[in-house]
Amino acid sequence: MNEILSSYGYGDRFSSFAEQYPDLYPARILTQHHLRYEMIGQSGTVSGTVSGKFSYEAADYADYPAVGDWVMIDRTDNSKGDAVIHAVLPRKSCFARSAAGKESRTQIIAANIDLVFLCMSMNENFNLRRTERYLAAIYDSGAMPVIVLTKSDLAEHPEEYQTRIASVAGAAEVFAINESDAEGLERIKTRIRPGMTVAFVGSSGVGKSTLINRLLGASVQQTKDIRGDGKGRHTTTTRDMILMSHGGVLIDTPGMREFQLDSANVADAFGDIGSLALSCRFRDCTHTTEPGCAVIDAVEKGNMEINRLESYRKLSAEVDYEGLSARGREQAKIEKMFGSKKEMKRRMDESKNKKKYRY
Repeated sequence: MNEILSSYGYGDRFSSFAEQYPDLYPARILTQHHLRYEMIGQSGTVSGTVSGKFSYEAADYADYPAVGDWVMIDRTDNSKGDAVIHAVLPRKSCFARSAAGKESRTQIIAANIDLVFLCMSMNENFNLRRTERYLAAIYDSGAMPVIVLTKSDLAEHPEEYQTRIASVAGAAEVFAINESDAEGLERIKTRIRPGMTVAFVGSSGVGKSTLINRLLGASVQQTKDIRGDGKGRHTTTTRDMILMSHGGVLIDTPGMREFQLDSANVADAFGDIGSLALSCRFRDCTHTTEPGCAVIDAVEKGNMEINRLESYRKLSAEVDYEGLSARGREQAKIEKMFGSKKEMKRRMDESKNKKKYRY
């Protein structure tokens, strides 16, 4: 397998999909400027755009390539002009939000990621309800969340922030670091292994770019001081994929003050409520007015904050009224290419067996 592609996370899963396009070449989206893309291919970086047929057949903006996507292109370099993207390979994960504006549409933040580092600073930016919203979206994406509390050296009582975040973190690992915390930085590095793709998300001014620069060992991302009101200034304005020296690839994303859900996995984000619900008298308990509700009982006994239950109710209602999510569109794409997930798996296994016995 090509060494360049492998370093950016190309493996058997995507090569199996790529075999459906024998006359094209695989590449990964590094950055996007409107509908123009910079990609990494088997010969290095290459730029290009989608084909006219691709644009015509795209049912939604989310169908277009996003940073982290593996695509199929018609050439390996730009010696004879721009590359043309003919297909986006099925995503193994897709972190998305509902884009701001009058028209509801899905905005893909990053695709094919393994871990999402959710950064939040120990100041006015700290917000448990926003954390729950992010976690619900990350779990829905197919990636795993890691919470990073930044600027612990500036907090008067950092342990209080850690206690509060633990009440909503669930199974997500939590790190508390500051700019001079070499040990904490090294612990984060150990979570990023060769072949993995990680994304960093969070509001503006939480120290995300500073953290990334320290992980990379160079001033790659621009940084700025936060404003006097504790709110951040936008420093990262585009999503960029960066190859790390010790292996793995990193996607930095612009700071987001608002995060509207496109779809969400509320069950995993609120695992504590799910566990309590097993003891509810009624199997279909909505945790509102039913007698014998273990969740309401936990709130009344002080074992759970009412704000967390209200957040659960709000996000559950929000998800119930969503249309087809980005993941739903991904499922439709798989069905279009293979008929079903079962058939996709069969073809992938068949491809692996061919490679295993190829001499």
